[in-house]
Amino acid sequence: MKSIIENSLEKSISYSEYRKLVADLLAEGRSTGENQSDDMLNYSKLNNSRMKRLDKTFNLSEKTIEIVKNSTKKYNWIVLTEGWCGDAAHALPVMNKIVEASKSIELKIVLRDENEELMNKFLTNGNKSIPKLIAVDSETKEVIHSWGPRPSEATKLVVEQKENFGSLDANFKKDLQVWYNSNKGINLEEDMLKLLCVTTDCV
Repeated sequence: MKSIIENSLEKSISYSEYRKLVADLLAEGRSTGENQSDDMLNYSKLNNSRMKRLDKTFNLSEKTIEIVKNSTKKYNWIVLTEGWCGDAAHALPVMNKIVEASKSIELKIVLRDENEELMNKFLTNGNKSIPKLIAVDSETKEVIHSWGPRPSEATKLVVEQKENFGSLDANFKKDLQVWYNSNKGINLEEDMLKLLCVTTDCV
C-alpha cells in the first residue's frame, strides 16, 4: 500500500492546478478521464460552474476553523476525482477551504482513471465511486482513514433509493442535486471534522 500511496502522491496536483486543468480541457472541448463524450463534457461544464460558485460562497464555521487551526498532526488528503463527477464538484471546494485554514494538511488531487491501482484499494461496494478522500500520515504514509463518495446524509438518501427502487434514476439524481444545493456543504463539513478527529481529542 505504501508504494501505491507514494506513486500517487508523485502524480498528484494541487487544488488550483486541478481547477486549471479542468478549465483548460474544457476550453479544448474535452473532459478529464478516459471516456470522452458529449455527456461527460456537459457534466464537466456544469460541475466547473458549481465549483466556481462554491469557491466564492462557501465559508467554514468558526468551530471548524478553530479545530483545524489547532490540529498539528500532518496529513496528506489524497482525493481521487474526475472533472465530470457531480458529487466531487460539491465536495472538493469544501475540502479545499478546510485545507486552506490548516497548517498541517495538504490536499493532493489525483485523477481516478490515471490511478487505477489506488482506486482499486478504495472501492465502494465494488465500484470505483468518486470522490474518494484518503487521509494519509505525511511522514509514515500510513492510511489513517478514508471518506466518500458522498456526505453521510446524501449516502443515506442513496441507500434508501436503492433499497426502495433498485437504482438511481434521473429524478432521484435531480433530487440529490437539490439536497446538495440546500445543504450548502454543511454535512460535508461535519464529515470532514469527524475524519480530522479520528486521531485527535477534538470531539
